[in-house]
Amino acid sequence: MIVLVGFMGAGKTAVGRALARRLGLPFVDADRLIEERHGPIPEIFDQLGETGFRAIEAATVAECLAGPTAVLALGGGAVETPDVRAALAGHEVWWLRVSLADALARVQGDPHRPVLADPGIEARFDARQALYAQVATHTLDVGSGGVSDVVTRLLAARRAARLPRPSSR
Repeated sequence: MIVLVGFMGAGKTAVGRALARRLGLPFVDADRLIEERHGPIPEIFDQLGETGFRAIEAATVAECLAGPTAVLALGGGAVETPDVRAALAGHEVWWLRVSLADALARVQGDPHRPVLADPGIEARFDARQALYAQVATHTLDVGSGGVSDVVTRLLAARRAARLPRPSSR
């Protein structure tokens, strides 16, 4: 399993789709899977609060990690849940590191991102950095590069680290 983590706007979904295509693997976006099963994330936040959403998210991530080999993109806050962090152990986890300014520029005004309304978003960003670092087996600064550039650099870093080509199981 190749797992992508990082703050919203880091490009986890776009990079994950392109990476999966290049590797011939399925792509799974944990947030999209949650929405297919439970409805829009903002509505889940409204009905169950962030704690309720995080419980659904943790169960979804555990299910995905136990499934067939894929490229899996996690929601930006998934690493806040201890069960998710524990479940990531033993997996190839790439932190797509992005600055707060770049992240916000990419997602500003997106109504599907309830965390954007958080007045403490800078503190949340700062707190998550340590969590991403904790779970990541590899880090890639995405900067302002395009998806193709990020995927090419990630694949080059995988080769340099002599990581085995993942195979479907």
